Amino acid sequence: MRTRRIAILIDGGYFLKRLPKLVDAGFCTTPEQIADSARFLCKKHVLRLTGMDSQAETDGRWLDQVYRLFYYDAQPYTGKTHHPIENRPIDFDKSDTAQFRRDLFAQLRRKRKFALRLGHVAQDGGWQIKSRHTKDLLKARKWANTLDALVGDPQNAPAISEADQRELTNLLDRWKALSPEAAYFGLRQKGVDMRIGLDISSIALKKHADTLILVTGDSDFVPAAKLARRESMEFIVDPLWQKVSDDLYEHVDGIISVYPRPANG
Repeated sequence: MRTRRIAILIDGGYFLKRLPKLVDAGFCTTPEQIADSARFLCKKHVLRLTGMDSQAETDGRWLDQVYRLFYYDAQPYTGKTHHPIENRPIDFDKSDTAQFRRDLFAQLRRKRKFALRLGHVAQDGGWQIKSRHTKDLLKARKWANTLDALVGDPQNAPAISEADQRELTNLLDRWKALSPEAAYFGLRQKGVDMRIGLDISSIALKKHADTLILVTGDSDFVPAAKLARRESMEFIVDPLWQKVSDDLYEHVDGIISVYPRPANG
């Protein structure tokens, strides 16, 4: 059996998005389940590459073939703001999402050979309305002059036809029924992709591993993949059955997903 040194790099945000499409809820609901699913993914890749037997899967010998297992994500956003629709304060640091991420990171730290690489989340544009609601917002501009006249000089305001009244009433009803979920606070991960690229380069240049598996669907890592292959590394991408660009196909040694293929996407 060929002895390998395998490094597996998981784009955490991508993994969390795709995992519910690949496994039952019982494997992706709690932080413990998600951490176990990440480890299972890594194990399946190592067993496929090495051809190790089921006993190696059971007793953990598959990890002897591993240089390191990297998980990339961002520390939760800790700022405070005020919801524009619900008119209530929001402390992101105390949110369920933030606590879930922290619990997940704690679980991953307990896994043998896992290493966390964490960027940060920064504010990106403040409160925004989801795109499907912007059409109603733009329609409201049509009535700006009419509403201005009704407020400033109601005696001389222009008459509104029955059809216009119905349209305006319908528009107002939709705005009154606007749910809190229609607005979202713009946030963006920073430093995650950079950490992935730096680790790929470091592993390749320092010869820490001979095989690298990147779990992502992002073609932005093509330059790093090209560098790794120039350094004689085998570079494999697992997009978790998501379609990837032709550019990514061209510059890696294989597109391989080890979870069962989902029935619908």
